[in-house]
Amino acid sequence: MNQPFIDLLTPFLPNLGDRPLTEDSRLHDLGMNSMKAIDLLFAIEDGLGVSLPDEDLNDTTFATAGSLWAAVQRAGAAEGDHRTAA
Repeated sequence: MNQPFIDLLTPFLPNLGDRPLTEDSRLHDLGMNSMKAIDLLFAIEDGLGVSLPDEDLNDTTFATAGSLWAAVQRAGAAEGDHRTAA
């Protein structure tokens, strides 16, 4: 995960506190819900310039920070965006 992604994701996780965000961090446990996920999708588009494909809009993608990062990287690579490089 790169720092811009971490910085973008952190405000959507009210239960994170002072803990570090890792690839294994479970987003639901950290306060992510369906409404925040929608807002996060817009933030990813605006902040990282990446649109996640419909097939990645599922519970598996939003399970952990790492699974979401992997989806963002795949989408960024498909769109030729280098802002999603690790």
